[in-house]
Amino acid sequence: MEKEKNLNALLPGYVMLNVAGMIGLSCYILADTFFVSAGVGTSGLAALNLAIPVYSFVYGTGLMLGVGGAAGYSVMLGRGDRSKADMMFTSTAFAGILMAVIYMAAGLAFSEEIALILGADEQVFNMTETYLKVVLLFSPAFILNNIIICFVRNDGNPGLSMKAMILGSLSNIILDYILIFPFKMGILGAVLATGIAPVISLMVLSRHFRRRETFRPVKHGIKMHMTAKAAALGLPSFIAEVASGVVMIVFNLLILSLKGNVGVAAYGIIANISLVAIAICNGVAQGMQPLTSRALGEGRLDEAEKLFGSALKICLVITILIYACIFVFNDQITSVFNTQGNAQLAQIAGSGMRIYFTMLPFAGINIITAMFFSSVEKPIFAQLISMTRGFIIVIPAAYIMTGLLKLVGIWMTLTVTEAAVCLMGLFFYRRFLHKSEAG
Repeated sequence: MEKEKNLNALLPGYVMLNVAGMIGLSCYILADTFFVSAGVGTSGLAALNLAIPVYSFVYGTGLMLGVGGAAGYSVMLGRGDRSKADMMFTSTAFAGILMAVIYMAAGLAFSEEIALILGADEQVFNMTETYLKVVLLFSPAFILNNIIICFVRNDGNPGLSMKAMILGSLSNIILDYILIFPFKMGILGAVLATGIAPVISLMVLSRHFRRRETFRPVKHGIKMHMTAKAAALGLPSFIAEVASGVVMIVFNLLILSLKGNVGVAAYGIIANISLVAIAICNGVAQGMQPLTSRALGEGRLDEAEKLFGSALKICLVITILIYACIFVFNDQITSVFNTQGNAQLAQIAGSGMRIYFTMLPFAGINIITAMFFSSVEKPIFAQLISMTRGFIIVIPAAYIMTGLLKLVGIWMTLTVTEAAVCLMGLFFYRRFLHKSEAG
């Protein structure tokens, strides 16, 4: 009974620390958006928004391996098997390094081709290509940072994870200013600041290894079945991140056809604010995950279900408050990023924001639900939720809604998608409960 009480008492603290850390982490791109807007202008903002989807692939890879590997690590620790837990870390880290090498090679060889595929025209091509190449070259730092953050959090040190994320983000903001304005490096300065930030975060995280009892790489610890398990458990997180990148590509191309580069810049403001809002939902989910995985490892599935319900309530309250702020202050928010006072940019972003963010409560529910299924080792349900909201519904819905309602249809697409997936998630959860009670 004492253990149950301790898990329930830990949830608010884990959630607050992870939400704070995820806000800090998501500010990487938000800071770039602000400083590029101020220092480079609308063309720079359009180039940034065209390139960001590739960052989603890199970030999602680190998140997939980190969340999946750390979930498996927590379950093994809950069962008292430290040796297998260390093998899980070793296998996960090796996979991260391998993926980083692939991304770096792609950046060196194909950054120009990728920029063209993403829709960069002559006006923004050079800036888009520069951002892509540098982001991909820094992929080892992004991927390893996400892996270590997740393992440190699951190793009972969420406070250090939060500090690493926040200090990394603060360094990004400071470096953005220095490199874009005094050094006049433009878009190159913005992406260098973004790439250096996870290096600083990793330096902070290195303090965790001073502990006597913690995860460590082990000789002969690379086990392909553990790498596969980490990837399977973390795949919903990867799908969610990659899907956000794919959705941005689709939306960019549709908006380009309707409103040109100014429309893409306006969508860039909305999408980057959305990154922060979704990061808060991810923070709640990641705060829940170590505790639900531990409950599973200790054989207390009923306690995992209670933690899931509490996390849903917390996320709903937060997302409704965020939407209320966006609804009331959307003109002021837009003006922060519209430093050149572009009237068309202000009109598109301002009107779109109120419609676009109606998706937020539904998205929060789906993120929490997918993470719950991953944390209790039911990856199929989590993967189906993530794939449906990320690809299966949203992409055809974007084209159909745009054909019917033009720009308004684009803004409504995610709300329609997330609401439909909520119903599917409820069906999966009821099936999960039925099987749990029967088993």
